[in-house]
Amino acid sequence: MTQDLLNLEEFDEEALKAESAELLEIRFLTGDNAEFRRTEGGFVSLTVKGAPGAPSKEYARVGIYLTFPLTNPEEFISIREADEKAKEIGMIEKLSALPREQQEMLQEQIKLRYFMPVITKVLDIKDEYGYAYWNVVTTFGSCRFTTQMSGDAVIHLSDSRLLVTDIDGNRYEIPDFYQLGVMERKKLDLFI
Repeated sequence: MTQDLLNLEEFDEEALKAESAELLEIRFLTGDNAEFRRTEGGFVSLTVKGAPGAPSKEYARVGIYLTFPLTNPEEFISIREADEKAKEIGMIEKLSALPREQQEMLQEQIKLRYFMPVITKVLDIKDEYGYAYWNVVTTFGSCRFTTQMSGDAVIHLSDSRLLVTDIDGNRYEIPDFYQLGVMERKKLDLFI
């Protein structure tokens, strides 16, 4: 048993400390130290300028994540490596601090990642066997989806704003419950 422990690879404590320190440090990305570009495939790449005398670092593809997607989508945007670990490269404090072209490029990527149609009309909701079957009109046209009756299928974001999540994880927004008609609101009584 002791021999088996000796045969294990040496634990590199210094490398672990350096990696931990890097993970805990927040690097803010600005128009001065970062440049986002569109790739041929429609993704986003990034060049981060190094400290004076240090080389720049290139990322062929990055992921864009909102820290507060529902309440503050224009601030504290996390930029991460595009692999399965999604290690954070840096944080954009305010999207408006970037050049206009780069802002638009990142907003396109955010819209793709956080696609959330707005429900403009509730045609019908049927409750059967613990599931709700929705027939609605959204900003992207007519839509039918299913939610569970129990759990967090409908979340109140404010007194009148609702977030609906279907069984496949797709999200829909009702920005103002009170803007719906009386009969539409009555159909939503199952969730309110």
